[in-house]
Amino acid sequence: MSFQAKYSVGGGRPRREAGVRSAAAVSLWAVALLALLPALILQPGVTHPSPALAVQAVVLTHTGVALIRVLTATTVRLVALGFWLFAYIWLGLAPLAQLATDTYPWAYRTGQGTAVTAVAVVELGLLAHSAGAAVAARRERTRAAGPASAAPGPVERLLSRRLAPWRLLSLCGLALALAVLLVPGQPGGVAAYFTSRQALREAGFADGSDGAFLSALRNWSLSVPAFWALLGLLRVPCAPGGDRLLRGVRRLLLPLLLALNVVVNNPISKPRFWCGTVLLTLLFTVPRLNRPRAFRVIAATLMATVLLVFPYSDYFRYSDREQFAVVSLSAQFTANGDYDAFQQVQTGIDYARDSGFAPLDVLGPVLFPVPRSVWPGKPEDTGITLAHYAGYDFLNLSAPLWIESYLWAGPPAVALVFFLLGAAGRRMDDVRHRLRDRAGTLAALLVPAFAFYQIVFLRGSLLGIVGPLTLLVAVPLLITTPAVRAPRLVPSAPPTAPTRPASIPGTGGHP
Repeated sequence: MSFQAKYSVGGGRPRREAGVRSAAAVSLWAVALLALLPALILQPGVTHPSPALAVQAVVLTHTGVALIRVLTATTVRLVALGFWLFAYIWLGLAPLAQLATDTYPWAYRTGQGTAVTAVAVVELGLLAHSAGAAVAARRERTRAAGPASAAPGPVERLLSRRLAPWRLLSLCGLALALAVLLVPGQPGGVAAYFTSRQALREAGFADGSDGAFLSALRNWSLSVPAFWALLGLLRVPCAPGGDRLLRGVRRLLLPLLLALNVVVNNPISKPRFWCGTVLLTLLFTVPRLNRPRAFRVIAATLMATVLLVFPYSDYFRYSDREQFAVVSLSAQFTANGDYDAFQQVQTGIDYARDSGFAPLDVLGPVLFPVPRSVWPGKPEDTGITLAHYAGYDFLNLSAPLWIESYLWAGPPAVALVFFLLGAAGRRMDDVRHRLRDRAGTLAALLVPAFAFYQIVFLRGSLLGIVGPLTLLVAVPLLITTPAVRAPRLVPSAPPTAPTRPASIPGTGGHP
């Protein structure tokens, strides 16, 4: 592996960063992702060859190669990691097992023509995402080669916003006040936050009605501010000679917010994807864990955890908990409803063939706060629509972004949505890398949160997750202020000492 000395753009000590990928790491990951795992699924005697299975091999290769590039990259690309991790497992490996055995989590079945179309729609989205990321990467290279004083773009201006200590403390006070007001008013009180989601659904708090919507809104209005208040306290920059009052307030607030997050963000009453987002965001905002080598180790651990642990992590989801039964990956992919993404794409294609496209359904996620009592014709959650179409009684199904966008306007909508998503994701990763030594910025805080909640966004349905996603993005905007613009460093400029983030309660103050 070769190395080159390199100054960080945001100021800081000169660092030596890997200039090229490790050939050994690329080879090992290629064997694991493109040979070993598919071989565990395509067992002799149970594999049924088909045109769809042959085309799925292209999707698996595409997602595997893209994930290898992220896992062996010389820079930290969190948004790319979240996207390609989901694409490889949920739309690469899982469909491979389902098509090979002609076995799916749910009862609905389609023909071979629909299966081939579904694989093609998935690959179209992946190609569009790769194209969007390539365009954004090329633009970043052009910008880096341009004048050092070039004005930052809108994404960089947004992500360079910095935590304002007094705004952050106001959020902490608001989160605690909401807890005092809303937790006792929740049916069941504090105990409801340690009740399985199955019990809450049976009680009518997750059935898609306006009452369920208001209950979900109340819960997320507690969970998201509590998460950002805790993260902000841990990562607010530390200024020399800071205010003693702020230091004391932070020491008082930290244990309170830790306790609040245990109540409102625990894996019993909250979805696994959200709890994973909280934990991974806290992890990847630690500066020492944001270096390429540490990132590669954590990303490899995350990959193994999602493959081996995630299928069994729904233990707290149900009231009647059965004894663990460890099964093969292929059995998990074909029997576990968590991996219904590809089957839902097939179901959606049949639904579009029978009912046509509905461009106005895109307004549903955009206008999600409008209650159905005010908007009787409000589009239904896509997962629920597909469940009704397939004749299921169980309505809590996914609707991947691929089929959401396909139902709006067919393949052109898929291509446009994923091109924009790929460009935006690459842009966020590039800006985060450029600002990596500036503590307390949105780049350091919001990008990791979006990167991992992106998995929920991709899995869908949009109408069910757009509310939490809006809160996840809006709250940090309210506790940050625009950064003072400074000229970009030229290579010969002497490095300056970075502002160190506070990992434990210490002094406060806006740098």
